[in-house]
Amino acid sequence: MVVNYKYKLPPFNHQAEALHDGWNRLEFGLFMEMGTGKSKVLIDNMGMLYQFGLIDFALVIAPKGVYRNWVAKEIPEHMSDDIPHRVIRWVAGPNKKQTEEMRSVKDKFDGLTIFVMNVEAFSSVKGKTAGEWMGRAFGSNGLIAIDESTTIKNHQAKRTKNLMKIAANFKYKRLLTGSPITKSPMDIYSQCEFLRPGLLGHESYYSFQGRYAVLQRRTMGAQSFNQIVGYKNLDELTYKIDQFSFRVLKKDCLDLPDKIYTARYVTLTPEQITMYNRIKEQALLLLDNGDLVSAPAVITQLLRLQQIMSGHLKTDDGDILTFKSGRMDALKEIIEEHDGKAIIWSRFRHDIREITTMLEEKFGDGCAASYFGDTSDNVRQSIVETFQNPNSKLKYFVGNPATAGYGLTLTEANLVVYYANDFNLETRIQSEDRAHRIGQKNNVTYIDLIAEGTIDERIVNSLRAKIDIGALVLGEKAREWLNLNPTTK
Repeated sequence: MVVNYKYKLPPFNHQAEALHDGWNRLEFGLFMEMGTGKSKVLIDNMGMLYQFGLIDFALVIAPKGVYRNWVAKEIPEHMSDDIPHRVIRWVAGPNKKQTEEMRSVKDKFDGLTIFVMNVEAFSSVKGKTAGEWMGRAFGSNGLIAIDESTTIKNHQAKRTKNLMKIAANFKYKRLLTGSPITKSPMDIYSQCEFLRPGLLGHESYYSFQGRYAVLQRRTMGAQSFNQIVGYKNLDELTYKIDQFSFRVLKKDCLDLPDKIYTARYVTLTPEQITMYNRIKEQALLLLDNGDLVSAPAVITQLLRLQQIMSGHLKTDDGDILTFKSGRMDALKEIIEEHDGKAIIWSRFRHDIREITTMLEEKFGDGCAASYFGDTSDNVRQSIVETFQNPNSKLKYFVGNPATAGYGLTLTEANLVVYYANDFNLETRIQSEDRAHRIGQKNNVTYIDLIAEGTIDERIVNSLRAKIDIGALVLGEKAREWLNLNPTTK
């Protein structure tokens, strides 16, 4: 490892080990469980490679809900102060200022340039063209990395094929994911091909499949096809993967903090932005009509704004109006990255029902259970007991923090997702502690879903700073809370 590298924040033991194993390798996979700090490892790796004159450009690719975090949080928090660098973010529909920023990548810069793109962009001609240009212009002295690399597990997907071609022009390549195999060992093939064609010793997916999958010939009507019915030679596959990767689980990281907080950003749809602004303006008009507005009136407006961000709105007649939201997709991505049990909190009944339905449709009947006001006492006790059984198929506890956030022990979970936060500080603290209490043997990761440029940001920042929101939302303080404009970036 680079002995003289000056870290901005010292690495944990497992992070130092990952850097020792792979910092100067041409191809390397950081298969580190969510919450173990794989982003920091990549950032320090980029800094080390730059310090030794091995790269001056890095293309970092992440899912839409994650890539903003690289720009706003991860790189500023972890890049060494000794490494001169600039960060440029891709925007699909840029304004004039954003266009100028992206074009500045062509300008000479005496330092490390980090260009951050969302992986979905590579399904488009525009994104593919930009990636190909950067590969040709900077790849010979550059690094390309995919965060949450299971986004390219489908070897037939357009973005996977595009990224394979782009990666071929880069000198250094990195994969980052907590779980490289989400559904089957077949998921690993295209990820490894991204690192280097033939890395696993197979010239095609079908050769790889023949070595590690058990196939049966099926016939449906006039169509015949091979169906995977099992797997074989997995010890051999694991050995091969271990030669170019570092794997760590959170339970093995004894020096991690007990609680790890992060965020997943969600982009609002144009329809959501229109509805959000309409409700916000109504609330601001309400404020202009009086010297003092009661907290309950303003909190009602905040509640409606939250509902819009979750993809539904309750009408005055009590009906539920639903519309498309990226929040559910973000939750799916998080759950796919996580191996163990998880708690999902939302203050809204509609969310709880929809989340439970989605999880059971995607991961099987009985994998999720709802716990909110309508849940009977007998069922509540059964849910908790079943969830706490490590061998049960119940993996996802979906609850209302006001109902289930007190008194329960849910220590089988080491991941907690806040789909829609309550404003109540006590509820937040209590709901966090359902997983983080006596009996918990692992660190716990807490993820807040946030729509950028909305009250989501204020709510999460206030709750994490242990500020009582209800006490703030009065008079002109309410204007400060409401007067935010959602972004389409």
